[in-house]
Amino acid sequence: MEFRYLGNSGLKISEITYGNWLTHGSQVENDVATQCVQAALDAGISTFDTADVYANTKAETVLGDALKGERRESLEIFTKVYWPTGPGGKNDTGLSRKHIMESINGSLKRLQTDYVDLYQAHRYDTETPLEETMQAFADIVRQGKALYIGVSEWTAEQIREGVKLSKELGFQLISSQPQYSMLWRVIEGEVVPTCEELGVSQIVWSPIAQGVLTGKYQPGQQAPEGSRAADEKGGADMIKRFMNDDVLTRVQNLKPIADEAGLTMAQLAVAWVLQNPNVAAALVGASRPEQVSENVKAAGVKLEPELMTRIDDVLGDIVEKDPGKTKETAPQQRVA
Repeated sequence: MEFRYLGNSGLKISEITYGNWLTHGSQVENDVATQCVQAALDAGISTFDTADVYANTKAETVLGDALKGERRESLEIFTKVYWPTGPGGKNDTGLSRKHIMESINGSLKRLQTDYVDLYQAHRYDTETPLEETMQAFADIVRQGKALYIGVSEWTAEQIREGVKLSKELGFQLISSQPQYSMLWRVIEGEVVPTCEELGVSQIVWSPIAQGVLTGKYQPGQQAPEGSRAADEKGGADMIKRFMNDDVLTRVQNLKPIADEAGLTMAQLAVAWVLQNPNVAAALVGASRPEQVSENVKAAGVKLEPELMTRIDDVLGDIVEKDPGKTKETAPQQRVA
C-alpha cells in the first residue's frame, strides 16, 4: 500500500480507501462485512470511509464493530453528514448547526470512537447559511470530535467559499469527495484546478463506475443476477446512466489495454483515477473479501502516458466531462 497527503495537511491516508456505502448494513451480512474490513486491514488499508445515511446509520455501526480492537491511532476514519437519518424529521437533514451537532455525536457512538479524522459535508445545503455550517464544523474541530473537515460533491465555487470561511474560523477544509472515473470526469474542468490552487485533495468515489468498468456487463445482455445493476434497492438506479450498449461495448474494448498493463479491468480503472495528482485516494467497496485483495493491487501502479491516451481513444465521446453536472446532480433543496 502507498500513502498520500490529504490536501495541504500533514495527514497521510492510504491511496486505496475502504468505503462501505452500498454494502454494509444492507446488501452484505455483518459477518461478511467484518471479513471485508479485515481483508482491507490485511492489505495495508488504514483509511475507512462511511456516512451516517448509509443503511440509515447501520453502516457506521457495522464499521465500528469491525474495527473494534484495532489501534485507533493507526486508522483514519471518515464519515459524513447531510442526508436524512433516523425517522427523517424536519431537522434530521441538512447542514444546520442542530443537525451537524447531533449527527457527529451519533456517528461517534456508532463508530465507537472519540473522534473522526475527517468529517465531511455530504452535499451542499442551499437552505442553511454557509457561515452557520462552517461555524458548527469549527466548533466540532475545537471540541476534538473531528480533526479535519471535508466536503462531497460541492462545486468549485462552493469549495472556494468553504475554504475561505474555514481559514477565517481557524480550521482546515482539506478534501473533496466527488464521483470520478474514466467515464465520469466532470471534476477535471473546474473542481480539480480550484482544489489544486486551494490545497484540497480529492477522495474519489465510484472509480469503477459502480462496477461497469470491470467489464462484467455485456452489451445486449441482461445484468448478471446479484450484480449492482440488478439490485432494485438502490444499486440499479445509480448505475443506469452507464447501462447502454455504446458504453458497454467501448468498455469491453479496454480489456486488451488492461491485459497489456498486467491488470484486471477493475485494477486498471482504480489505477487510472490515481494517476491524477490531485486525487489522494480511490474509494473501493466490497461484498466479498477477495474483491478487496484484488483492488488493492492498483496501489502504486504507474500508467504510461501512451496507455492513458489509448484509453481516451477507446472511450471517445461517451465520457461525461460537463462541469455543470456537479450542480445539476446535487439537491437544490433539502431532502426531508
